[in-house]
Amino acid sequence: MLDPAMLSIIASYCLIGSVVGILAGLLGVGGGLVIVPVLVFSFGNQGIPKDMIMHLALGTSLASIMFTSISSFMAHHRRGAVHWNIVKNIVIGILTGTFLGSCFASRLSTPVLKVFFVIFLYFVASQMLLNKKPKASRELPGNVGMFSAGNIIGFISSLVGIGGGTVSVPFMVWCNIAVHHAIGTSAAIGLPIAIAGTAGYILNGWNVSGLPDYSIGYVYLPALFGIAAVSVLTAPLGAKLAHSLPVDRLKKIFALLLIGVGTKMLVGIL
Repeated sequence: MLDPAMLSIIASYCLIGSVVGILAGLLGVGGGLVIVPVLVFSFGNQGIPKDMIMHLALGTSLASIMFTSISSFMAHHRRGAVHWNIVKNIVIGILTGTFLGSCFASRLSTPVLKVFFVIFLYFVASQMLLNKKPKASRELPGNVGMFSAGNIIGFISSLVGIGGGTVSVPFMVWCNIAVHHAIGTSAAIGLPIAIAGTAGYILNGWNVSGLPDYSIGYVYLPALFGIAAVSVLTAPLGAKLAHSLPVDRLKKIFALLLIGVGTKMLVGIL
Protein backbone atom coordinates (compact mmCIF):
# COMPACT_ATOMS: atom_id res chain seq x y z
CA MET A 1 0.00 0.00 0.00
CA LEU A 2 1.32 3.46 -0.90
CA ASP A 3 2.25 5.77 1.97
CA PRO A 4 0.46 9.15 2.37
CA ALA A 5 3.49 11.07 1.05
CA MET A 6 3.45 9.09 -2.20
CA LEU A 7 -0.32 9.53 -2.51
CA SER A 8 0.19 13.29 -2.15
CA ILE A 9 2.85 13.21 -4.87
CA ILE A 10 0.56 11.30 -7.25
CA ALA A 11 -2.29 13.75 -6.51
CA SER A 12 -0.05 16.67 -7.50
CA TYR A 13 0.76 14.93 -10.78
CA CYS A 14 -2.97 14.41 -11.40
CA LEU A 15 -3.40 18.19 -11.20
CA ILE A 16 -0.60 18.63 -13.72
CA GLY A 17 -2.28 16.07 -15.97
CA SER A 18 -5.53 18.04 -16.08
CA VAL A 19 -3.70 21.04 -17.54
CA VAL A 20 -1.57 18.90 -19.86
CA GLY A 21 -4.59 17.19 -21.39
CA ILE A 22 -6.30 20.46 -22.25
CA LEU A 23 -3.13 21.84 -23.85
CA ALA A 24 -2.63 18.65 -25.84
CA GLY A 25 -6.06 18.87 -27.41
CA LEU A 26 -6.15 22.64 -27.74
CA LEU A 27 -2.73 23.41 -29.21
CA GLY A 28 -1.56 20.03 -30.51
CA VAL A 29 1.62 20.28 -28.42
CA GLY A 30 1.25 17.00 -26.54
CA GLY A 31 1.72 18.79 -23.24
CA GLY A 32 5.46 18.00 -23.12
CA LEU A 33 6.44 21.67 -23.07
CA VAL A 34 4.58 21.93 -19.78
CA ILE A 35 5.29 18.45 -18.39
CA VAL A 36 9.09 18.59 -18.68
CA PRO A 37 9.79 21.81 -16.74
CA VAL A 38 7.17 20.93 -14.11
CA LEU A 39 8.75 17.49 -13.66
CA VAL A 40 12.22 19.05 -13.42
CA PHE A 41 11.03 21.29 -10.57
CA SER A 42 9.07 18.48 -8.90
CA PHE A 43 11.92 15.97 -9.09
CA GLY A 44 14.29 18.54 -7.61
CA ASN A 45 11.94 19.06 -4.67
CA GLN A 46 11.71 15.28 -4.17
CA GLY A 47 15.50 15.08 -3.81
CA ILE A 48 16.10 13.03 -6.95
CA PRO A 49 19.81 13.21 -7.95
CA LYS A 50 20.45 16.19 -10.23
CA ASP A 51 22.40 14.22 -12.82
CA MET A 52 19.34 12.16 -13.78
CA ILE A 53 16.51 14.67 -13.29
CA MET A 54 16.35 15.78 -16.93
CA HIS A 55 16.52 12.23 -18.30
CA LEU A 56 13.66 11.16 -16.02
CA ALA A 57 11.64 14.22 -16.98
CA LEU A 58 12.06 13.56 -20.70
CA GLY A 59 11.33 9.82 -20.46
CA THR A 60 8.31 10.28 -18.20
CA SER A 61 6.95 13.08 -20.39
CA LEU A 62 7.07 10.91 -23.50
CA ALA A 63 5.49 7.98 -21.64
CA SER A 64 2.58 10.16 -20.51
CA ILE A 65 2.07 11.42 -24.06
CA MET A 66 1.29 7.84 -25.15
CA PHE A 67 -1.97 8.15 -23.24
CA THR A 68 -2.65 11.82 -23.96
CA SER A 69 -2.17 11.48 -27.72
CA ILE A 70 -4.67 8.62 -28.02
CA SER A 71 -7.40 10.58 -26.28
CA SER A 72 -6.53 13.73 -28.20
CA PHE A 73 -6.31 12.28 -31.72
CA MET A 74 -9.51 10.26 -31.27
CA ALA A 75 -11.34 13.47 -30.38
CA HIS A 76 -9.90 15.19 -33.48
CA HIS A 77 -10.64 12.13 -35.64
CA ARG A 78 -14.31 12.30 -34.72
CA ARG A 79 -14.26 15.83 -36.12
CA GLY A 80 -12.57 14.69 -39.34
CA ALA A 81 -9.40 16.65 -38.54
CA VAL A 82 -6.80 13.86 -38.83
CA HIS A 83 -5.06 13.32 -42.20
CA TRP A 84 -4.22 9.62 -41.91
CA ASN A 85 -2.35 9.64 -45.22
CA ILE A 86 0.16 12.08 -43.67
CA VAL A 87 0.47 9.89 -40.57
CA LYS A 88 1.11 6.83 -42.76
CA ASN A 89 3.78 8.56 -44.85
CA ILE A 90 5.70 10.05 -41.92
CA VAL A 91 5.46 7.33 -39.25
CA ILE A 92 8.57 5.31 -40.23
CA GLY A 93 10.77 8.39 -40.07
CA ILE A 94 9.13 9.38 -36.80
CA LEU A 95 9.90 6.00 -35.18
CA THR A 96 13.55 5.85 -36.26
CA GLY A 97 14.30 9.50 -35.49
CA THR A 98 12.68 9.38 -32.05
CA PHE A 99 14.38 6.19 -30.94
CA LEU A 100 17.81 7.35 -32.10
CA GLY A 101 17.22 10.74 -30.47
CA SER A 102 16.36 9.16 -27.12
CA CYS A 103 19.55 7.05 -27.25
CA PHE A 104 21.57 10.19 -28.00
CA ALA A 105 19.87 12.21 -25.25
CA SER A 106 20.56 9.48 -22.68
CA ARG A 107 24.28 10.07 -23.18
CA LEU A 108 24.11 13.82 -22.62
CA SER A 109 24.43 15.46 -19.21
CA THR A 110 21.49 17.11 -17.47
CA PRO A 111 22.91 20.66 -17.87
CA VAL A 112 23.36 20.15 -21.62
CA LEU A 113 19.82 18.81 -21.97
CA LYS A 114 18.46 21.73 -19.94
CA VAL A 115 20.24 24.28 -22.12
CA PHE A 116 18.90 22.60 -25.27
CA PHE A 117 15.40 22.56 -23.80
CA VAL A 118 15.54 26.26 -22.87
CA ILE A 119 16.76 27.18 -26.37
CA PHE A 120 13.92 25.12 -27.82
CA LEU A 121 11.37 26.88 -25.59
CA TYR A 122 12.56 30.29 -26.80
CA PHE A 123 12.48 29.11 -30.42
CA VAL A 124 8.92 27.76 -30.11
CA ALA A 125 7.76 30.91 -28.33
CA SER A 126 9.23 33.15 -31.03
CA GLN A 127 7.53 31.14 -33.76
CA MET A 128 4.19 31.38 -31.98
CA LEU A 129 4.53 35.13 -31.48
CA LEU A 130 5.62 35.82 -35.08
CA ASN A 131 2.88 33.53 -36.47
CA LYS A 132 4.41 33.35 -39.96
CA LYS A 133 2.04 32.28 -42.73
CA PRO A 134 3.03 29.61 -45.30
CA LYS A 135 3.59 30.31 -48.96
CA ALA A 136 0.51 29.52 -51.03
CA SER A 137 2.42 27.25 -53.41
CA ARG A 138 3.97 25.04 -50.70
CA GLU A 139 2.94 21.34 -50.67
CA LEU A 140 3.83 18.25 -48.65
CA PRO A 141 7.04 16.57 -49.88
CA GLY A 142 7.25 13.08 -51.39
CA ASN A 143 8.10 9.84 -49.59
CA VAL A 144 11.79 10.65 -49.11
CA GLY A 145 10.98 14.14 -47.89
CA MET A 146 8.36 12.86 -45.46
CA PHE A 147 10.79 10.23 -44.13
CA SER A 148 13.41 12.92 -43.59
CA ALA A 149 10.91 15.27 -41.96
CA GLY A 150 9.77 12.43 -39.68
CA ASN A 151 13.35 11.76 -38.57
CA ILE A 152 13.94 15.43 -37.78
CA ILE A 153 10.63 15.81 -35.93
CA GLY A 154 11.20 12.60 -33.97
CA PHE A 155 14.83 13.38 -33.10
CA ILE A 156 14.02 16.85 -31.78
CA SER A 157 10.94 15.58 -29.93
CA SER A 158 12.95 12.96 -28.04
CA LEU A 159 15.53 15.54 -26.96
CA VAL A 160 12.89 17.78 -25.40
CA GLY A 161 10.29 15.19 -24.34
CA ILE A 162 7.38 16.37 -26.47
CA GLY A 163 4.80 14.77 -28.73
CA GLY A 164 6.16 16.67 -31.71
CA GLY A 165 3.32 19.13 -32.09
CA THR A 166 5.53 22.19 -31.80
CA VAL A 167 7.52 20.93 -34.77
CA SER A 168 4.98 18.95 -36.81
CA VAL A 169 2.18 21.56 -36.65
CA PRO A 170 4.34 24.36 -38.14
CA PHE A 171 5.68 21.89 -40.72
CA MET A 172 2.18 20.94 -41.87
CA VAL A 173 0.89 24.53 -41.79
CA TRP A 174 3.98 25.49 -43.82
CA CYS A 175 2.83 22.86 -46.34
CA ASN A 176 -0.63 24.46 -46.44
CA ILE A 177 -2.52 22.03 -44.21
CA ALA A 178 -5.31 23.91 -42.40
CA VAL A 179 -4.28 24.69 -38.83
CA HIS A 180 -7.06 22.70 -37.17
CA HIS A 181 -6.24 19.68 -39.34
CA ALA A 182 -2.53 20.13 -38.62
CA ILE A 183 -3.27 20.07 -34.88
CA GLY A 184 -5.42 16.94 -35.21
CA THR A 185 -2.86 15.14 -37.38
CA SER A 186 -0.07 16.18 -35.02
CA ALA A 187 -1.94 14.55 -32.14
CA ALA A 188 -1.95 11.26 -34.09
CA ILE A 189 1.77 11.61 -34.92
CA GLY A 190 2.41 12.08 -31.20
CA LEU A 191 1.61 8.41 -30.48
CA PRO A 192 4.51 6.82 -32.44
CA ILE A 193 6.81 9.55 -31.11
CA ALA A 194 5.80 8.70 -27.55
CA ILE A 195 6.10 4.92 -28.08
CA ALA A 196 9.56 5.04 -29.67
CA GLY A 197 10.83 7.68 -27.24
CA THR A 198 9.58 5.82 -24.18
CA ALA A 199 11.18 2.59 -25.40
CA GLY A 200 14.48 4.40 -25.90
CA TYR A 201 14.50 6.03 -22.46
CA ILE A 202 13.51 2.78 -20.72
CA LEU A 203 16.20 0.81 -22.56
CA ASN A 204 18.95 3.35 -21.96
CA GLY A 205 18.06 3.81 -18.29
CA TRP A 206 17.48 0.14 -17.50
CA ASN A 207 20.81 -0.55 -15.77
CA VAL A 208 21.41 2.95 -14.38
CA SER A 209 22.00 2.89 -10.62
CA GLY A 210 20.55 5.44 -8.20
CA LEU A 211 17.18 5.89 -9.91
CA PRO A 212 14.27 6.59 -7.52
CA ASP A 213 11.90 3.83 -6.44
CA TYR A 214 9.01 3.07 -8.80
CA SER A 215 11.11 3.83 -11.88
CA ILE A 216 11.43 1.73 -15.03
CA GLY A 217 14.53 3.00 -16.75
CA TYR A 218 14.11 6.75 -17.15
CA VAL A 219 10.34 6.62 -16.59
CA TYR A 220 9.05 7.57 -13.13
CA LEU A 221 5.80 5.67 -12.62
CA PRO A 222 4.06 7.84 -9.97
CA ALA A 223 4.32 10.88 -12.24
CA LEU A 224 3.30 8.85 -15.28
CA PHE A 225 0.18 7.40 -13.65
CA GLY A 226 -0.90 10.71 -12.14
CA ILE A 227 -0.51 12.69 -15.35
CA ALA A 228 -1.89 10.01 -17.67
CA ALA A 229 -4.95 9.21 -15.54
CA VAL A 230 -6.31 12.75 -15.75
CA SER A 231 -4.91 14.03 -19.05
CA VAL A 232 -6.83 11.42 -21.06
CA LEU A 233 -10.03 12.85 -19.60
CA THR A 234 -9.24 16.50 -20.32
CA ALA A 235 -7.67 16.11 -23.80
CA PRO A 236 -11.10 15.82 -25.53
CA LEU A 237 -12.10 19.09 -23.85
CA GLY A 238 -9.02 20.74 -25.33
CA ALA A 239 -9.83 19.34 -28.77
CA LYS A 240 -13.36 20.73 -28.50
CA LEU A 241 -12.02 24.14 -27.53
CA ALA A 242 -9.58 24.08 -30.48
CA HIS A 243 -12.56 24.16 -32.85
CA SER A 244 -14.33 27.01 -31.08
CA LEU A 245 -11.65 29.36 -29.68
CA PRO A 246 -9.18 31.72 -31.42
CA VAL A 247 -6.18 29.38 -31.35
CA ASP A 248 -3.76 31.99 -32.72
CA ARG A 249 -4.46 34.32 -29.80
CA LEU A 250 -4.16 31.49 -27.31
CA LYS A 251 -0.82 30.46 -28.80
CA LYS A 252 0.55 33.96 -28.21
CA ILE A 253 -0.46 33.75 -24.55
CA PHE A 254 1.10 30.29 -24.35
CA ALA A 255 4.27 31.65 -25.99
CA LEU A 256 4.66 34.21 -23.19
CA LEU A 257 4.26 31.40 -20.67
CA LEU A 258 7.02 29.43 -22.41
CA ILE A 259 9.35 32.42 -22.27
CA GLY A 260 8.73 32.72 -18.53
CA VAL A 261 9.34 29.00 -17.96
CA GLY A 262 12.48 29.03 -20.11
CA THR A 263 13.86 32.05 -18.29
CA LYS A 264 13.27 30.44 -14.89
CA MET A 265 15.08 27.27 -16.02
CA LEU A 266 17.93 29.34 -17.48
CA VAL A 267 18.38 31.19 -14.18
CA GLY A 268 18.50 27.83 -12.41
CA ILE A 269 21.19 26.58 -14.80
CA LEU A 270 23.33 29.69 -14.35
